[in-house]
Amino acid sequence: MALPVAIQLYSLRDQLEKDFRGTLEAVKKMGYDGVEFAGLCGNKPEDVKKMLDEIGLVAISSHVTIGEYVNEGIDEVLEKYKTIGCKYVAVPYLDDECRPGAARYAETLDMMRKIGEAAAEKGMTQLYHNHDFEFKTKVNGKYGLEDIYDTIPAEYLKSELDTCWVNIGGEVPAEYILKYTGRAPIVHLKDFYMTGSLPKHLYALIGIEDNAEEEESTFEFRPVGHGMQDMPAILASSVKAGAEWVVVEQDDPTPGSDPIECATKSITYLKNLEW
Repeated sequence: MALPVAIQLYSLRDQLEKDFRGTLEAVKKMGYDGVEFAGLCGNKPEDVKKMLDEIGLVAISSHVTIGEYVNEGIDEVLEKYKTIGCKYVAVPYLDDECRPGAARYAETLDMMRKIGEAAAEKGMTQLYHNHDFEFKTKVNGKYGLEDIYDTIPAEYLKSELDTCWVNIGGEVPAEYILKYTGRAPIVHLKDFYMTGSLPKHLYALIGIEDNAEEEESTFEFRPVGHGMQDMPAILASSVKAGAEWVVVEQDDPTPGSDPIECATKSITYLKNLEW
């Protein structure tokens, strides 16, 4: 049994900025079924919807920061992504002061609950997309990630587990997905190769400054199926957990490759598995 495959367009952000429609057309040509947005590059929602319909792609979700809701208004933001056709909106990360155990954590949870309630009223569902910092701090005797999900009811917040960061956080992705069976509509497929410890500079991707001296290490994001992840097990768990979609995401291209090449390798691997 296979699930439809989408790509998180952050993986192709430079291409999207240069040629929005052309990049969407390339995604369709590669064989992806849908897309997850991380911004609209200045395009109007109704224009994006028209492009997607003409090209034949499904807008499954968009990553939307807490700041976007604060600046534009919860209803206004949700309407924008509903216009595009998104069933889901995902909080992609939290700033330092908003993270589990930090000064504005309680305030952030309250805001996320309000977003989730407003989304539900519009027939949408809010997700939370993790990194590894949620596994670094414990709140109420459990991972920060688990505290987020335990605090906000499932009807207002479901999971979008990023399997790379789950792994780096110290858990086995295939097993951890099953923990959220029935609450994991979208699973992020992200592969990597690493020797030694995680390079400090990579924490910049999740908003953490670390000026400590680097240990000798190697870390590369890889196309799905080309790294260290047990993708067959992750895919099997995604199906078992009741996922509706799997989403390919590669934060940066593998050295010596470009984002389009990496995205093509990922979908080719999945199609070879008959996904």
